[in-house]
Amino acid sequence: MKLSIIIPVYNEEQTISELVERVRAVDLGPIEKEIIIANDGSVDGTRHAIDSSRWAGDPRIRVYDSPINVGKGAAVRIGLKYASGDVMLIQDADLELDPQEYGGLLAPILEGRTDVVYGSRFLSPAVRIPFRARFGNRILTWLTNVLFRARLTDMETAYKVFRREAIAGVRLRCVGFDFEPELTARLLRAGKTIVEVPVRYHPRRVDEGKKIRWTDGIDAVYALVKCRLARS
Repeated sequence: MKLSIIIPVYNEEQTISELVERVRAVDLGPIEKEIIIANDGSVDGTRHAIDSSRWAGDPRIRVYDSPINVGKGAAVRIGLKYASGDVMLIQDADLELDPQEYGGLLAPILEGRTDVVYGSRFLSPAVRIPFRARFGNRILTWLTNVLFRARLTDMETAYKVFRREAIAGVRLRCVGFDFEPELTARLLRAGKTIVEVPVRYHPRRVDEGKKIRWTDGIDAVYALVKCRLARS
């Protein structure tokens, strides 16, 4: 089996090199890994950090550059376009989530229990999430559950893992952070069962590079409602 790890990146010069090192260090036994970095028009030293890293030249790693910043959703969609794995895993470049969780994330898929796995930060009792982020995520997850009759605890998690077949034919249009609710909504509408597993989470602050804003919550609500009302 082959795992495609898709890393959307925007202005992460401080973390991208270490993050990829952590991804490379994960031992998945016989599972082959490929790493796809989608550099979404970074204007800091991200590209230099990539080129000067110890893993530059690793044949398992491919980098795709967008000339302008479009959004996380657009970057992930670039990764999906070029991914060749049987299973896709989305990995943020900010070190908030630990690649050592891959084994747990893949387990339900390898066991044949589901085609889609989410890493839930709220199933791990030791995780500390700022109140505003927790409250916003609770509202969006609740809305997702109501609209699509789901039982999720963390719709906005960055750790989303799925078999290639799970998104075959799924049309993704969102380009920003609203990609998260759109992907979830379209998977649920397609009848996919999403299994959640607990993951550790190390949140960072805005001054440390946190990019999501309250306005992204409004976009998320719109994406959920739009997907619910769409004919297909």
